[in-house]
Amino acid sequence: MAATPRNGSLATGSRVVLLAGFGGLLVLMAFAEFDGIRALRLIQRSNDEIREDFLRRNRLLERIRTDVYVSGTYVRDYLLEPEAGRAEGHRYSLRETRSDMDRALAEYRGLLKAGEIAPFQSLTRALDDYWKVLDPVFDWPPQVRQRQGYSFLRDEVFPRRQAMLGIADQIGSLNEAQLDQGRLQVELIFAEFEKRSRIAIAVTVGLGLVLAAFSIRRILNLEKHMGAQMSEISAARAELRQLSARLLEAQEEERRSISRELHDEVGQSLTGVLVEMANLSTLIRTRDFEALPAKAAEIKKLLEGSISVVRNMALLLRPSMLDDLGLAPALQWQAREVSKRSGLRVGVEAAGVPEDLPEEYKTCIYRVTQEALHNCVQHAAASNVIVTVRLEGDRLRLTVEDDGKGFDPARDKGMGLLGVHERVSRLGGTFTVVSEPGGGAVLRVDLPLPPGYGAKTQEVA
Repeated sequence: MAATPRNGSLATGSRVVLLAGFGGLLVLMAFAEFDGIRALRLIQRSNDEIREDFLRRNRLLERIRTDVYVSGTYVRDYLLEPEAGRAEGHRYSLRETRSDMDRALAEYRGLLKAGEIAPFQSLTRALDDYWKVLDPVFDWPPQVRQRQGYSFLRDEVFPRRQAMLGIADQIGSLNEAQLDQGRLQVELIFAEFEKRSRIAIAVTVGLGLVLAAFSIRRILNLEKHMGAQMSEISAARAELRQLSARLLEAQEEERRSISRELHDEVGQSLTGVLVEMANLSTLIRTRDFEALPAKAAEIKKLLEGSISVVRNMALLLRPSMLDDLGLAPALQWQAREVSKRSGLRVGVEAAGVPEDLPEEYKTCIYRVTQEALHNCVQHAAASNVIVTVRLEGDRLRLTVEDDGKGFDPARDKGMGLLGVHERVSRLGGTFTVVSEPGGGAVLRVDLPLPPGYGAKTQEVA
């Protein structure tokens, strides 16, 4: 059944609604996915930055603590060492420790947060006072170091070192507070992402429910028309089974025809050759040499007849000239053979058709023409047939027009025309028959050539 304009517009509207709905659903899902990936990357990046910052600060503070602690040890060893050479080594190590501490302080200064400035300044002042207190010690002679060293360590170095370590611990606590603040920031980002995800999920589920309701409604409407469609499918299957049976009958008929030709023509002719060869042998044994030429001529005539029959059968199955000479000569030969057998005047116009057409295209045009001429001889009662083959751009067109009695293509469609339709459809072409009772018939085939073949042919031309 053909769809009414109203049904067609409804179907188009349904397709638009479904496409828009599912497209919007996919867009929402994709947006939610991309937003989730972006949020996760942001969370990961923030977490990595906070962690790296904390670890870096912690390493620097630990380095400063170590330098402060080690400096006290070097001062002690320097003050209590009686040998001048070893004392100078401790003094050198103490200076290296101070240089390393200054580098650590300078690096940490670039990482300061707002709450760390005051404690860091206190630590810096304490360290400056510490080194100022130590500076005069390096000029003490060994006797003074031995006499005042222990009291200097007890009263000046160790208390100051303990105070500086306390300030460093205070900065470490601030650093941990900064880590906690970073965690809170990550939690806020995650909460915002969770909120957007819930909104996206709610919208997606709502749209999905609307689409599900619309789809169910459309399915219920389609079920109403299922009965008529099933009957059409059943009828089409029955027709297909009938066509398959007719195809098998046609194959069996073709096989019977070939078998009959082989038995009646070739078999009998070869039997005659065998009999005449026996007669020829008898003439040779009886030395009747005068009758030999006539007998050999009879045998030659029988063999020529057999060869002619075999050649005609081979040409009907697959003309060798289609492979050797091309499409146009094969069509000319076919036209001559049909005219010779039936008296039907057949004209072929195939000028300009290239010889290097793909094999499947040449075979298709040849077989379609063969079927059309067969129908003209068997059913059309025509007197004249014109076969036209043209190459137009990237398309190959065949037209077979006769002046016969015509027919109704919608009703009278046999196995031959179905075979033609199958051949043309396999190559992506179109096949039409225009005819009416008493008005002749026109068969048209339009085949698209392979990509690039039309342009290649034009360049060669």
